[in-house]
Amino acid sequence: MKIGCPKEIKPQEFRVGMTPDAAREAVAAGHEVLIETKAGLGAGFTDDDYRAAGAAIVDTAEEIFARADMIVKVKEPQPVERKRLRPGQILFTYLHLAPDPEQTADLLASGATCIAYETVTDARGGLPLLAPMSEVAGRLAPQVGAWSLQKANGGRGVLLGGVPGVAPANVVIVGGGVVGTAAARVAVGMGARVTVLDRSVPRLSYLDDIFHGKLVTQYSSAAALAELARTADMVIGAVLIPGAAAPKLISRAQLRDMKPGAVLVDVAIDQGGCFETSRATTHQDPIYEVDGVLHYCVANMPGAVARTSTQALGNATMPFMLALANKGWKKACADDRHLLAGLNVHAGKLTYEAVGVALGLPSISAEEALKI
Repeated sequence: MKIGCPKEIKPQEFRVGMTPDAAREAVAAGHEVLIETKAGLGAGFTDDDYRAAGAAIVDTAEEIFARADMIVKVKEPQPVERKRLRPGQILFTYLHLAPDPEQTADLLASGATCIAYETVTDARGGLPLLAPMSEVAGRLAPQVGAWSLQKANGGRGVLLGGVPGVAPANVVIVGGGVVGTAAARVAVGMGARVTVLDRSVPRLSYLDDIFHGKLVTQYSSAAALAELARTADMVIGAVLIPGAAAPKLISRAQLRDMKPGAVLVDVAIDQGGCFETSRATTHQDPIYEVDGVLHYCVANMPGAVARTSTQALGNATMPFMLALANKGWKKACADDRHLLAGLNVHAGKLTYEAVGVALGLPSISAEEALKI
């Protein structure tokens, strides 16, 4: 199979879909790997690194899309990339279709087979291709929130850990999954007063256990979040409904009750955001203010630490990428129901129900798609 990896063109996206190690593994398995020139520079990988791994360097993205049987990326394809997809081609990347009707329409029109990293599952009910980036984004969230809290950036002028005689910042984390746990680890380490909300009592018990009482756990409800938001210096949105649009947990009306200069960090922005006033921003222009409350809503937070993120993502995606290349998508998905869960679009059909519900579109099951 010809596997193509174009350079990411989303603003300030420095990650790359294949590491040289992944390219080497694919070449060793008998596949041809095509890498767009300079695709890996943002993550610290040169064209020579890919050549040494046995990959061919291609001058343009157009050629990558024209020649490759499978396109491996990081972020959702941008409009110009979507127009280059063709029937029968495999796209393997993050998609986040639920809040993105335009992308969904283009992928359906392309006829391509689109497998989303974020909905591939594992035997424990986890999301193994989303988890490494969730871990990165979670660890970044308190850092970028602390930066946003600085007065020069429009924040309250509060130091996350405080100093002797001055209380630390109040950090509220909504969601105790991979993102929330990683965010809590860093926020606690920075000395903040941390409260984590979740609707799973076993998860709250787990967090209470591993943090040895260094944070507060609370069952999540609208009333509990509203009360905590009023006294919070920072709220980190870390909720996830796999493949579906994120629920809106803080309304615009509630912003009036929050402290002036408080910060909302929306890690769920890829799925539409979990605050009513959230809209996607970039690393170049990451924060904006609504009713006195700062919002940090960068849609590709892990891109800020591109080398770490690329290596972590490559470790996770490589086995699935090789399975797709070795077996073809149908046999690979038929053999692995967890990979099949990643199928979102095939031959003009939507194959992920939660996306269909979010966008009001008809869908078929992934199992039905195997028969097309």
